Amino acid sequence: MHYIDLGDIGLPDIQRPFVWPTTKVRDLFDSMYRGFPVGYLVFWSNGQINKARHIGLEEKGHSFPSLLIVDGQQRLTSLYSVFRGKPVLDENYQPRRLKIAFRPRDGRFEVSDAAIEKDPEFIPDISVLWTSGKAHWGLVNDFLKKLEAKTPLTEEDRNKIAHNLDRLFDLEKYPFTTLEIAPTVSEEQVADIFVRINSQGVNLNQGDFILILHSVFAEDLRVDLEKFNRASHKVPQPGDGPSPFNHFIKVQPDQLLRVAVAVGFYRARLHSVYQILRSKDPITGKFLPEQQTELFNTLREAQSKVLNLSHWHHFFTALVGAGFRGSQMVSSQNALLYSYAFYLIGKTRFKLPSHDLDRLIGRWFFAVTLSGRYTAMPESTMESDLSLIKELPDAEAFVTTINRVIQDILTPDFWTITLPNLLESSSPRSPALYAYYASQNLLKAPVLFSKKSIADLLDPILAPKKKPLDKHHLFPRGWLEEQGITDLKQINQVANFALLEWPENIQIGKRPPHDYLPEIRARFTSDEWERMCRLHVLPEGWEHLPYDEFLRQRRRLMAEIIRQGFSSL
Repeated sequence: MHYIDLGDIGLPDIQRPFVWPTTKVRDLFDSMYRGFPVGYLVFWSNGQINKARHIGLEEKGHSFPSLLIVDGQQRLTSLYSVFRGKPVLDENYQPRRLKIAFRPRDGRFEVSDAAIEKDPEFIPDISVLWTSGKAHWGLVNDFLKKLEAKTPLTEEDRNKIAHNLDRLFDLEKYPFTTLEIAPTVSEEQVADIFVRINSQGVNLNQGDFILILHSVFAEDLRVDLEKFNRASHKVPQPGDGPSPFNHFIKVQPDQLLRVAVAVGFYRARLHSVYQILRSKDPITGKFLPEQQTELFNTLREAQSKVLNLSHWHHFFTALVGAGFRGSQMVSSQNALLYSYAFYLIGKTRFKLPSHDLDRLIGRWFFAVTLSGRYTAMPESTMESDLSLIKELPDAEAFVTTINRVIQDILTPDFWTITLPNLLESSSPRSPALYAYYASQNLLKAPVLFSKKSIADLLDPILAPKKKPLDKHHLFPRGWLEEQGITDLKQINQVANFALLEWPENIQIGKRPPHDYLPEIRARFTSDEWERMCRLHVLPEGWEHLPYDEFLRQRRRLMAEIIRQGFSSL
């Protein structure tokens, strides 16, 4: 801890931000408290001081660390934050304090929360043991006095609590085994060690491994990715200038990398790209630096297209044009990212005019989202899709190919058989449900029982304390339960929901539709009512239908309105 305070221990650029959930920090302290092994630390004696970051946010005494942590960053950062009571940067590049609670009576660790803060049995933040400046015996006495004011303690209780606090305080002396890599070892070899250590676990993916190669062979690529990532998570303030912030995705560096790989190499399997970028001869085992330089230049050119703010934001306008208004309507980030790759290929390689490209990509995103094309085996499916366009000669062939794939996805049987079956779901993140809302946006549907438009109230810029729209049960849950229908999967069927303004939702309560509908209908003209029922696909006389029959008819009508919305594109 002292060496981190001074700045003698830091992070090499092959490392990631702090990504552990606080529960893992709790488990780390619990394991140490019980004397369990928690792994070793691997350091690299730093011979290249220009590629390292300090741990923590405060200024350090030494500008450059002499030891870099290669394995154990998450553990060491956790220990530093708790022992020093200082914030660290999380995966969203925001300051984060790790607060771990401890109950001395039984030696139990918890993640601190509001209830624990009020519980006299707990020390809500164990950092105070090492940061308060008080003597250990004074802290023990203070805790015992505070606890005794709430509950009587026996001498046995007092001794046990004092003993458990002694053990907790002594965690600062917990011994770690550390291994040190000599400064003569190259960055390339250290990166290889790092990959080998972490490839046996589940925390790193192939995107992380490619980012490691970025740090070693093309540091500017990783710096640009992380800068873009940080900016995309922060709402821009007046005077900040252009920003990648958007309402569709809080993008991560490895996701942007995935798009760049697709644009630069027409590949989706990152494992294959990692092997390519290493440029290692499979027979001799030697690295081929000239070939590697060329490959990284290809990736650099592709990444510049991915991070182009004009391309980035124009792509999102294509999604808005397809009826999707923000992250609350995106069921698959893979579908979004891969659609962005196709957008960039159409824009930069085939030079499609914006009005044609926006419509094409809007149709593509709608189709792949609705069908769940990139859900089960996203990399394999995307690799196959990219192979279809890799050798195409011109823009006309690109458009023809994309439209052919869309037709293959959304067949006549899909609309009449598959889609109604997909709508037989109670999932709140159903792709078919989001496509239904997008279609209502495209067809300019009003909010049910209102003269406001769905599109306006789904605008992600609106951020009131209470959402302006509620998903409303057309047959209310309370009424259905009174009729003996208690299965939530049946009650919460997609076909039983409609978007409603929340005050209206509250007024309806658990009244059946044949009760609440007549008084609402009186507020609208015949034409308004007919249009509203048509765009919300309410079967004629639906309020009197048996519930099962209502669901069956409405699923069929929802599939048809989705088809109409898609056809409008």
